Amino acid sequence: MKKTKQQSKFEKVMREFYAGTLKSSSGKKVTTRAQAMAIAASESGMKRKPKKKEEDKKKRRYTSKKR
Repeated sequence: MKKTKQQSKFEKVMREFYAGTLKSSSGKKVTTRAQAMAIAASESGMKRKPKKKEEDKKKRRYTSKKR
């Protein structure tokens, strides 16, 4: 399967992180994997997964089961 430009850019940024050469926009070294993934996603133009809202969590927690 052929990789898209987005995937190859994402992989390049992650390789920089694991090599220890990835830096944030402020010039500081990136230390967390989550930060590196966010940078890779924004540079490659990929969309990030939307986070679940607090309301959805509350709805699931307090709903009763129908019998």
